[in-house]
Amino acid sequence: MTTRDRILARIRRANAHAPDAPPVPRDYLRTHGTRTPAESADLLAAHLTEYRAKVHRTDEAGLPALLSRLLSASRTVLVPPAVPAHWLSRTSATPVADLAPSTPHSLDGVSSVVTGCALAIAETGTIVLDGGPDQGRRRITLIPDHHVCVVRVPAQVVDSVPQALERLDPARPLTWISGPSATSDIELDRVEGVHGPRTLDVVLLDAPAQ
Repeated sequence: MTTRDRILARIRRANAHAPDAPPVPRDYLRTHGTRTPAESADLLAAHLTEYRAKVHRTDEAGLPALLSRLLSASRTVLVPPAVPAHWLSRTSATPVADLAPSTPHSLDGVSSVVTGCALAIAETGTIVLDGGPDQGRRRITLIPDHHVCVVRVPAQVVDSVPQALERLDPARPLTWISGPSATSDIELDRVEGVHGPRTLDVVLLDAPAQ
């Protein structure tokens, strides 16, 4: 028996006669106000901007040109397998595949990464990734210095965290992003890029439901 097994066994013995936990109340507000899809997108953009993310808006036809501009200073761009090929059809950056053997050192040499997302939350200005085929492994969005994330509007925008949790699979590797990586010391000097991308570009892609 390992130390872990012994600790877990002690916890089970201590809780053997404990009463069942009371039900969790679910009577909290699900959203703070009523919004149209356009208003939700505007609120998302406003909060992302407050967090120092750069927000851009375009449609499917304008996306390749926008991504080409955002990646104009990038030598390489990491692309998950399900990112549509036409998104990057106008960029000159060398594409890099999302590979399991990639090391932190090799990923640190990548200029930018372009991904989709699982969804975005308007009230908190949060982008959520779940490791889907158009998002790739978690580490590819934590190590390169520049992350471009495409959010399909309105399909991938929800108003609140409770609405987001209903659509997310808790068994997947969820990454919640609110602006570029930032930290502050005791004197509140802000430093960006310590724990993730220094620059976060969020593209709100106008993609009405068919």
